[in-house]
Amino acid sequence: MARRRRHTTVFTLSFLDAMTCGLGAVVLLYMVISANVALRAETVTADLSAETDRLEKEVLEGVDGLVELRNSVERVRDEEAVTRGLSRRLLETVEEVEVELATFDQSTLARREDIARLQADLKSLEEEARRLSARVPSEETPGDRLVDVVGDGDRQYLTGLKVGGDRVVLLVDASASMLADTVVNVVVRRNLPASDRRRAGKWRQAVRTTEWLVAQLPRDVAFQVYLFDEEVRSAVEGSRGRWLDGGDPEVLERALAGVRAAAPLGGTNLFRAFSAVTELSPRPDNVLLVTDGLPTLGRKASKRGTVSGKERARLFTEASAVLPSGVPINVILLPMEGDPLAASAFWRLALASRGSFLSPAADWP
Repeated sequence: MARRRRHTTVFTLSFLDAMTCGLGAVVLLYMVISANVALRAETVTADLSAETDRLEKEVLEGVDGLVELRNSVERVRDEEAVTRGLSRRLLETVEEVEVELATFDQSTLARREDIARLQADLKSLEEEARRLSARVPSEETPGDRLVDVVGDGDRQYLTGLKVGGDRVVLLVDASASMLADTVVNVVVRRNLPASDRRRAGKWRQAVRTTEWLVAQLPRDVAFQVYLFDEEVRSAVEGSRGRWLDGGDPEVLERALAGVRAAAPLGGTNLFRAFSAVTELSPRPDNVLLVTDGLPTLGRKASKRGTVSGKERARLFTEASAVLPSGVPINVILLPMEGDPLAASAFWRLALASRGSFLSPAADWP
């Protein structure tokens, strides 16, 4: 009997064990690698999250900074607009001053000749006035003044001035030109505080002149003191249009206090000043005018920034036309630079009204 042949196979249990171990090693290696990958991913994710948070914070801070910068830009633009406006106004002021200076610089030689002739005429008139005054006895009793003016030596040399009368009006120019004798100084000082404008040398002379005039008023006179610039007001508040008692020391002091408290400013409107004189009833029999030059304003407001010498002469003629006839106009002129026509115009007004014209020294009274 033949023996059955045994068949052998190469896949033994040992081989299966080896394959199983290899598979297990692969699985173990995969698990190790997966764990490391997950840990690495978490680390990278945490870093990226932190970086993202930092970048978001920087973005927010940048947005806040941008808002502040925009606000700063707006403020700078506003300040720039204000600065441009101020610069434009300053340039306009400079141009106005240059135009005024150019106007005043014209015809210098002719003005000097006119002033020299007028000074000669004034000297002749003062000598004639002193000669006539020496012949006429005083109608007043010396030593009866209600207001004392203390001076430096004998200051009463304006003997040609007619201060007496039954009803006397004092017109005191309180415009900006009363701050100085030159245009440049007037432009500078008109922007000062009121307290500084009151201390201006030329205005102080006008105040002293007014005090001297009030001191010369007779005891039984009716008087009124008007201050004028662009408008007219009484030195005694609330008394415009009515006469004040010259025999009352308290009323005299109130009038002087009102003049001392004034701070020159604005233009010169002689038309309104002379119109205020016509409001008084009965009408005055003497007008005393303290001023420094021709008017710059008239019946109607001017649309131009500057007024020429010819225009000021026209405004003076317009103002003189409203004065009542037969009333003497006594002028005390504190001359202003660049206004050569003023002296002759006021001198003719005083002469035509049978008044007097004086231009005192800078230290009077």
